[in-house]
Amino acid sequence: MLPEAIEAMTEQLKRVGNPSSLHAAGRQVRRVVEESRETIADALGARPSEVVFTSGGTEADNLAIKGLYWARQPRRRVLLSSVEHHAALDPAHWLAGSQGAEVELLEVDAYGRVHPDTLRAAIERDPDDVAMISIMWANNEVGTVQPVRVLAAVARDHGIPFHTDAVQAIGQLPVSFAASGADALTLTGHKVGGPMGVGALLLARGLTPVSVQHGGGQERDVRSGTLDAPAIAGLAAAVSTAVKHREALSRHLTELRDELIERVRQAVPDVVLNGDPADRLPGNAHFSFPGCEGDALLMLLDAKGVECSTGSACSAGVAQPSHVLLAMGADAAAARGSLRFTLGHTSTREDVDRLIEVLPAVVERARRAGLS
Repeated sequence: MLPEAIEAMTEQLKRVGNPSSLHAAGRQVRRVVEESRETIADALGARPSEVVFTSGGTEADNLAIKGLYWARQPRRRVLLSSVEHHAALDPAHWLAGSQGAEVELLEVDAYGRVHPDTLRAAIERDPDDVAMISIMWANNEVGTVQPVRVLAAVARDHGIPFHTDAVQAIGQLPVSFAASGADALTLTGHKVGGPMGVGALLLARGLTPVSVQHGGGQERDVRSGTLDAPAIAGLAAAVSTAVKHREALSRHLTELRDELIERVRQAVPDVVLNGDPADRLPGNAHFSFPGCEGDALLMLLDAKGVECSTGSACSAGVAQPSHVLLAMGADAAAARGSLRFTLGHTSTREDVDRLIEVLPAVVERARRAGLS
């Protein structure tokens, strides 16, 4: 967490009061919540009334996708990119399985990007039956940045609500809700140096999704529940700080990322870089290692003090290929043998040095294990 977020949360934890209460303590906490709402709106080019607090990115994605689908019935079509995070894919598929939605996954190119013509063609097959569209701002696995403004404009031309999951983008890319043309945008705390368990859905005025949960009518009656004021204060501090220092951090991460990519290619000559080589998140480097299983690489690197991620999910102990890489045209072996290295504000050149020091031997060992 960023020091600014820790400080904001610590200060708020000293206070007592429910922000929905009318007494003095409640009003004091409510003031903190509303000031946090204004801070986030100012940092992200939104109006304070457009900030709806949630428990994180998953809830915000569910609220956008389910809520907009229900609000737009009897329309049944839901369009998503084929490389979305499961926080978007799974609620859409749930709507298909239990609510009669028709989910259509948009094809991507070899870099994982949705072309505007692909979206336009999908809409125009039956524009009057499209309930909503959801395409992430930047991919959480391979780091490819989507042409969000152009895609949102295509949706707007047809009068269809457009949602984007910007969880990965905020703090690394310039993000303005107003300039993007999106109708709904997801963010979360822990991706910008804030606390876990808190996030927000930026929701354009005049857009009213059906609530996923009901209760006290908080947050425009869109998301009921007692607000976690300390977490919201930490979220606001983190977003504000991350956006303020974004350009400097982006330059640092881009330099470090490019060095990491070059040195990994030198250390493992047959490695494959996934995602757009240039138009990608500053802190993202995603590779496929031929002849290796990603889970084996991850555990071997972890034992050496290097923490990274695979693009695969694990079900009942069986590793599944990354749906993102499969959608980009990779075969199952390449999709299983992938790793994501993510750099952040605490990352240093020494971290890259340590990775390169241990990587060749780890890859060799993983390949031997795969042959045995």
